[in-house]
Amino acid sequence: MIVRLTFCKFLPQHIAEAKRIYKEEITPIVKRQKGNMGIKLLEPADKKDDFISITEWKTLQDAEAYHTTGAYKKLISKLDGFFLKEPTLKTYTVEKISEPLQHLL
Repeated sequence: MIVRLTFCKFLPQHIAEAKRIYKEEITPIVKRQKGNMGIKLLEPADKKDDFISITEWKTLQDAEAYHTTGAYKKLISKLDGFFLKEPTLKTYTVEKISEPLQHLL
């Protein structure tokens, strides 16, 4: 599985509208993309930190297709004018842990 994280900081006066757009306009479109397994928005407990958009993908090819077709850029543009700084995108591979962690049992 592939996880993509977009780190972004919104202008304080636009946080509520940015969250609304993310929930009502961005999330439904991302969920319909080939290979998407989920999307979440993390709001920082410390307001100085970044919001983090998390998308999960079945394969790297699915995640890259979402990006290279322009869908990612089009959705980010829905939030133009709301950012305090340019969003940063990072991609990670998720490794499954095959053995249970003893301290969690």
